[in-house]
Amino acid sequence: MDFDIEKRVEKAEQLFRSGHNCCQSVFMAYSDLFQIDNTLAATISAPLGGGMGRLREVCGTVSGMALLAGLQYPAPEAAVTPETKAAKTRLYTVVQELAEKFRKENGAIVCRDLLGLTKQKDDPTPSDRTEAYYKRRPCVEYVKIAARIVGEKLQEENQQ
Repeated sequence: MDFDIEKRVEKAEQLFRSGHNCCQSVFMAYSDLFQIDNTLAATISAPLGGGMGRLREVCGTVSGMALLAGLQYPAPEAAVTPETKAAKTRLYTVVQELAEKFRKENGAIVCRDLLGLTKQKDDPTPSDRTEAYYKRRPCVEYVKIAARIVGEKLQEENQQ
């Protein structure tokens, strides 16, 4: 996989600014590398926006990175064998590594903490994307940060 990370980061930002949620934006910025078309990529990642359906749990950008890690380090087998255990361990190690990089840069991986919200969950209705929304929400920056972190990991893995 040879690609320009900064172009992928810009793509993620454009996706977010066009109305896709945080998870969709990160996932769709790279999903073509795994031969996943935009409609399927948007469908798969849609429920994870807003910290999973606006429950404000794990940030959708972190979930987007985890979905991409699952494609890069597949662990599809259900049966626990030494091989499947090794595959899952590798996948979970990468997910934890990506999440930790995001946490170090942003102080948290939980949506409500990142946004300074006090409610456990939010209204399920998505926020209108207005200029005021973009001024009060740092989400576009989190999208760019996550897209860069996961891009660096994908590029690192493919250069080995």
